[in-house]
Amino acid sequence: MSHQKLVRSPWFFSCVFKDLKLKKPEAVDVLCNYGGRLSSFREGWTKIVNRSGVNPMGRRTEKSNSSTILLQRLSQIADLTINDAFALVKSRAAGLTSDEVEQHQQEFGKNVIAQEQKRHWTVMLLANFKNPFIGVLIILGLVSYFTDDLKASVVVSIMVLVSVGMRFLQEYRSSKEAEALRAMVKTTATVTRQELVGELLSSKKMEIVFEDVVPGDIIHLSAGDMVPADVRLLSSKDLFVSESALTGESLPVEKMAQSQHQVTVNALERSNLCFLGTNVLSGSALAVVLSTGENTFFGNLAKSVVGHRSLTAFDIGVNKVSWLLIRFMLVMVPIVFVINGVMKGNWQEAFLFAIAVAVGLTPEMLPMIVTANLAKGAVMMSKKKVVVKSLNSIQNLGAMDVLCTDKTGTLTQDRIILEEHLNIEGNEDHRVLKYGYLNSYHQTGLKNLMDRAILNHYEMAHESQATHYEKIDEVPFDFVRRRMSVVVKKRDNSHSLICKGAVEEVLGVCDRVELERTTVELTPELREKVLRLVDEKNAAGSRVVALAYKVLPPDQFNYSVSHECNLILMGIMAFLDPPKETAAEALKLLRESGVEVKILTGDNEVITRRVCKEVGLTISNLVQGKDIQEKTDAEIAEIAEHSNVFTKLTPTQKSQIIKSLQNKGHTVGFLGDGINDAPALRQADVGISVDSATDIARESADIILLEKSLLVLESGVIKGREVYGNIVKYIKMTASSNFGNVFSVLIASAFIPFLPMLSIHLLIQNLLYDFSQIAIPWDTMDREFLIKPRRWEPSGIATFMIFIGPISSIFDIITFVLMWQVFKANSAESQAIFQSGWFIEGLLSQTLIVHMIRTQKIPFIQSSATAPVLFTTVLVMLAGILLPFTPVGHSIGLVSLPWAYFPWLIGILLTYCVLTQIVKTWYIKKFVTWL
Repeated sequence: MSHQKLVRSPWFFSCVFKDLKLKKPEAVDVLCNYGGRLSSFREGWTKIVNRSGVNPMGRRTEKSNSSTILLQRLSQIADLTINDAFALVKSRAAGLTSDEVEQHQQEFGKNVIAQEQKRHWTVMLLANFKNPFIGVLIILGLVSYFTDDLKASVVVSIMVLVSVGMRFLQEYRSSKEAEALRAMVKTTATVTRQELVGELLSSKKMEIVFEDVVPGDIIHLSAGDMVPADVRLLSSKDLFVSESALTGESLPVEKMAQSQHQVTVNALERSNLCFLGTNVLSGSALAVVLSTGENTFFGNLAKSVVGHRSLTAFDIGVNKVSWLLIRFMLVMVPIVFVINGVMKGNWQEAFLFAIAVAVGLTPEMLPMIVTANLAKGAVMMSKKKVVVKSLNSIQNLGAMDVLCTDKTGTLTQDRIILEEHLNIEGNEDHRVLKYGYLNSYHQTGLKNLMDRAILNHYEMAHESQATHYEKIDEVPFDFVRRRMSVVVKKRDNSHSLICKGAVEEVLGVCDRVELERTTVELTPELREKVLRLVDEKNAAGSRVVALAYKVLPPDQFNYSVSHECNLILMGIMAFLDPPKETAAEALKLLRESGVEVKILTGDNEVITRRVCKEVGLTISNLVQGKDIQEKTDAEIAEIAEHSNVFTKLTPTQKSQIIKSLQNKGHTVGFLGDGINDAPALRQADVGISVDSATDIARESADIILLEKSLLVLESGVIKGREVYGNIVKYIKMTASSNFGNVFSVLIASAFIPFLPMLSIHLLIQNLLYDFSQIAIPWDTMDREFLIKPRRWEPSGIATFMIFIGPISSIFDIITFVLMWQVFKANSAESQAIFQSGWFIEGLLSQTLIVHMIRTQKIPFIQSSATAPVLFTTVLVMLAGILLPFTPVGHSIGLVSLPWAYFPWLIGILLTYCVLTQIVKTWYIKKFVTWL
């Protein structure tokens, strides 16, 4: 067909120009006016591409950034003739010349996909300074330095370095562990290219690395090969390709070179296209490369998932809390500064004191406490065969209330098993198994999943019978007949042809059937009976093949398809993709933990229903990908909220569903391992993959499971909630304590003629208090806290701070009165006693609040902290009591207190604990929450 005739055809216009959004006359003129040369045809095509913004060879202009458009282009190329496909990619059957290869590499680049760039350790270190609290501390430290308050600047600098250093070290170790999982290997492809031999070009097969493959290359594919690019088949023989990494379908897919005008919008389903990321299971093929690198379907997905990812629930929660506390500091510190300056008259001293208050109000150890909690969680999870790539994802795991998971390899074992071998009566029949075994054993070539399932099933229970039969010949499988036969010789020298294949195709060559060990005619009634049995097994989620045979005289040794006739139907074999042994238990535990599981799979409805039934997942509503294809985001969100099983989904649809759930206020996790799962892994608040997953899936994940078990995931959820609980302990302790301290400072500043505490006292008190909380990551949480998901609620922290904070102020005021009235520390000359008394009471009440807030129960009686927390509490309390009696304490303005002070101190602290418990009980009843 001439190119003018081709472009004027209605089919060519409807397949190509319509989607390019060009009018037919314009498109036809562009192509036809270039004359009859093939090179001019390509120039015309290029002009169309430039106008439309889409290049079917893979180069996409700025107008096109969608994988959907890419698949449409590939689907259109699949419908072209081989010669027209060659024309589009500027190639030929003899292969590209070296000059053409170089030109194509310059035009399309190397055959590599986008990957996350490895961060240098210096970049990682500097990134840890990008924290609002660290920024505040650096500013306060600089202010202290330039105002000659060197002691304060040293203390603040230590806080910054310890916090940043701890976080950096843990993130650096985590990144090294993640790199160890990404073993990079050089993979090669076999191509045909033209080389100059003397003065003539000669075609030659050669091995090249994947990255050197270019559009137009002629590729040779055989069993075990990875497909190096998106390709169009030129010829094929018994080609089976695994696309499970792209589509989630566990069974191999037939591929053939013949152009078929399939009515489908999905290029992944086109039989004459193969894609980067898939691999050849059996057979061989010759293909021409259409797209490479980032322009492939694989590469398109990779580009969509690398780079900066959206903020997760954890990131948003920490940011909200951080800015809430910073705003509180920015409001209160100027008030403290002005009151002290006006009341005392010494504005420089008031300024330094205000700086110390600002440091005290800044939860400077929050980054360190968060990192220590997350690091401890990462270590604990690694012992359960879980590698944490992103520390923040641990808390997201605890906040997760919806887990979306792929079916293949997560709920199921990612392998086929033989479940039943039945005669047409529906009864187990050993002869069906035996004949199926002989067929699978004696066939040549790479055995597929069903063959391996038959062999494994038989050999587990029986001694091999294969040696009792001699193979005579074989009629190979092909996708036209959809069956294959082997001919074996028995000991009596008779030949048996054993045929196995698709039910309809095997029935089509049978005229008899075994019924109660006798052979009878295959009547329409019996045929219908067989089909009902098959439908029953299909409805249960099984994949069914039929088995037939016939006995032949031993006078022939060459058999062909013509011998597959007048067969005797023996029975059927039903196969299942079995669920994991731990799946049902894990789903039950997740439900009890408040996590709803939703299935997002590319597999079909029947298989998915069967798997859900076996793992105990009740289907509330099942939705197919085609049902949401034309829906708006709002409509998808509503469907996703009320449905828990989705089948036949594209990668984009998986990501859409997750985003819709997030817009509904859910914290969403996604568990997947294929290329088709990468966008969903990236979109989720916590992406979970496995070490055997595709590179792109591991790159997109936050957490990598070293075994595909949901049980380890459920334990990770509980660990995430424990991490959250320990982090929120620190925040609420610090926020409420700081809020109470500000009230105390304001009152003291207004009524006391001297500073209630020197700036260095406040800084050391704050440092000791922070030290008492360093052991919080090793604390436990009450069981009641762990039974439901935990999300960040900054408004809850503000409420907590307002109601709980002022309690400490009451006892600070009592201490002020005690020191002023009882110990006569009521003048500038005796201010050191006043400051020492408040230093000890303030530090000890702050330290005790750790135990009051860590549980909603009665501390030390109904719930006790772990040994590390108790140890740091005692240590800090002793240090605080002894410091005023030491030379170090004297050097910073503290003095020894009279022993009569300490009975008063004990009474104040005990009363403080009792009142806090009373208010805590009231608070829980009113707000139905504590941590």
